[in-house]
Amino acid sequence: MKKLSALFLLFAVLGCKYCYSQVTADSASVFRIETFDGNIFIGNIISEDTTVVVLKTTSLGEIRIPKNDIKSRTILKQVKYEEGKIWLPNPQSSRYFWAPNGYGLEKGTSYYQNIWILYNQFSFGLTNNFSVGAGFLPLFLFGGTSSPFWIVPKVSIPVVRDKFNIGTGAFLGTILGEDSGVFGLLYGTTTFGSRDKNISFGLAYGFAGGDWLNVPVINISTMIRTGPKGYFISENYVISAEGETVVLISLGGRSIIRNIGLDYSLWIPIGAEMDTFVAIPFLGITIPMGSKNLKK
Repeated sequence: MKKLSALFLLFAVLGCKYCYSQVTADSASVFRIETFDGNIFIGNIISEDTTVVVLKTTSLGEIRIPKNDIKSRTILKQVKYEEGKIWLPNPQSSRYFWAPNGYGLEKGTSYYQNIWILYNQFSFGLTNNFSVGAGFLPLFLFGGTSSPFWIVPKVSIPVVRDKFNIGTGAFLGTILGEDSGVFGLLYGTTTFGSRDKNISFGLAYGFAGGDWLNVPVINISTMIRTGPKGYFISENYVISAEGETVVLISLGGRSIIRNIGLDYSLWIPIGAEMDTFVAIPFLGITIPMGSKNLKK
């Protein structure tokens, strides 16, 4: 009987130690919990049992969530705390509005980007240094019009981690339904700074129908985090062709709504031949589709 009691006590101690390690590991991670009624809570799990999860949030304090009400539970890895608030990860840190920077998608991550409903692109991180995207404009929906399709391979090289990155790649497109050949861009970009605060300098050469532009397109872009859920973004180009030069300036930002990125800006073309002020609105969204940084 004494042996059985001692054995039982040993199992109890080991079991408690295991449970404690589980709580410690969970309490050190940031979780995103979505319930079936559409609510989303972000915080640290401080305890849980077979029926209830106790989550410590920055805005609501400790809350108890019945497990039967939980639709999904994911770990947010690219999260940091600033002034007691959780700063959510950037759903598209490898790009500005459209232009790429020197950072890449991590292996296993992917997202969907939509601009003004018609522009659609899916991007996938095949390795930590190589990603590929594919996109299309579904113009065939409008009376069978020929539709552009493109692929976007990219190589990213971290020279100094989180401080200095180089990226190179291509935008290779064609028009489905037409014998137009391939058109696109070959580019290189250098990024200084972290994923949350950086500036990039890039060059791109365009081609179409076997002909290349004689002068490269110059790109200067910046992204600066402004708070837990926001970024200031400016993406700018200098484009020269046939003896004329146009400067294209954009000013706007990105807001993180739940885990979706909402991009918005105004694009202003400036050129010697332009005698009126023009500001073109830009609106896009980025939806993460799968990520090693979001684990169930």
